[in-house]
Amino acid sequence: MPHDSAPVPLTLGMPPSQPADLVAGLVRPVSADPGVPVLDAAAPDAEIAAFLARIAHADTGFVARADSGERALAVVAATVAALCGEDIRAALTGPDLDFLRSLHPEARAATRTVLLAVETGEPQAVAAGLAVLATAGPRQTPGLPPTDQ
Repeated sequence: MPHDSAPVPLTLGMPPSQPADLVAGLVRPVSADPGVPVLDAAAPDAEIAAFLARIAHADTGFVARADSGERALAVVAATVAALCGEDIRAALTGPDLDFLRSLHPEARAATRTVLLAVETGEPQAVAAGLAVLATAGPRQTPGLPPTDQ
């Protein structure tokens, strides 16, 4: 059967998935055995930095245990720093909120494959401390165009 019209190009593939949120669903109660390495967020910064430098290149993620939102935020920032090759100790002591909020969706997803959860006995306090990262609107990573999510 002859076709009189030009071919229409189609792109087949998976529908775009929702970009990973950096903190949605991150906080949970303490479990007896999370099945992955556990980071005590109350440990000295040097120990945390050494742990994150190792785990950022491991085949498994980890669970952090923190009872303050401030320390949980520091662990999120330090995890991102470890993945980006940045100064982990500096991120622990002074999380860069603008940078964390501007992470590209792929960077947020990568972070969540490493930092699996923050377990705590104080879920409201920890969630409140992390809420500064749960922002709506476009995000932009320097050098990349803004994203819709």
